[in-house]
Amino acid sequence: MSDSTDIGEINSVSLSLTAPVPLTEHPAAVYLASLGAGSRRTMEQALNAIANIITANTCDALTLDWSKLRYKHTAAVRVILMEKYAPATANKMLSALRRVLKETVRLELMDANDFARAVDIPCIKSGRELKGRCLSEGEIDALMQVCFADPTPIGYRDAALIAILRGAGLRRGEVVNLNLSDFKAGSLKILSGKGGKDRTVYLPDGAVTVVKDWLKVRGPEAGALFCHINKAGVVTLRQLSSQAVLLILEKRGKEAGVSEFSPHDFRRTFISDLLDSGVDIVTVQKLVGHATTDQTARYDRRGEETKRQAVQFLSIPKRR
Repeated sequence: MSDSTDIGEINSVSLSLTAPVPLTEHPAAVYLASLGAGSRRTMEQALNAIANIITANTCDALTLDWSKLRYKHTAAVRVILMEKYAPATANKMLSALRRVLKETVRLELMDANDFARAVDIPCIKSGRELKGRCLSEGEIDALMQVCFADPTPIGYRDAALIAILRGAGLRRGEVVNLNLSDFKAGSLKILSGKGGKDRTVYLPDGAVTVVKDWLKVRGPEAGALFCHINKAGVVTLRQLSSQAVLLILEKRGKEAGVSEFSPHDFRRTFISDLLDSGVDIVTVQKLVGHATTDQTARYDRRGEETKRQAVQFLSIPKRR
């Protein structure tokens, strides 16, 4: 089913708002306002893409009348998302669609029966292997050592950044949003994490030492925990961006000779290593800020060897 065919079957004109709606009464705006800053940007992009699909690029998330969507619209959107995006991305976009439609019911803009039919679309299954990987202890050590070998403020900052990613399993957005005041006695206060939730995480002693070394260079001034350093090596209290974190890790990965990895692989490694060491999954879930243990389990990258070793604890009677 091509995009043009689907869009041709959907009356895009009838789905446009006839007049502006106050944001407090607009289902997409109400949904987006309930999210944290990082998630809000992602989901707003998703909703804009869906609105574009439904209306042949004539509407965005705020000019589409979401209350008029029916099953024929959502089913067509699912097909197009399935063709254009990876399953995980498509399902995230469908989740945003369902959440906006739920707000239309709460705002009394859509009948409950129409809502039930509109959201009655299955998630997109994936037969692909799980994305991402775990970093080995040797790889993490190599990354840290190239930072330690750099005597400039940048070396201290990058070492602390990697120590926190490895020792706390934070998302990139959570790391760059950290302020100096969030670091206390070996713990980090994560404010407005994904889903707008606050939580406290704890760092291993080795990571605390590396962070304190960076703070001696950074100074005691209030502001971003991780900040820019100019060409003269002077720390400027300007917050790093998520893209800057990605570039820092790419640079250090090349210097250390570590195979390609993503910032999120530190999070996968954090979860897998804690589970492998016997920490219960509920505790791990709380540390990483997941809504459910099922979500945490999807980050497990311990591989087949862990499963093989697990069954060795089972006792089977021997032949007598």
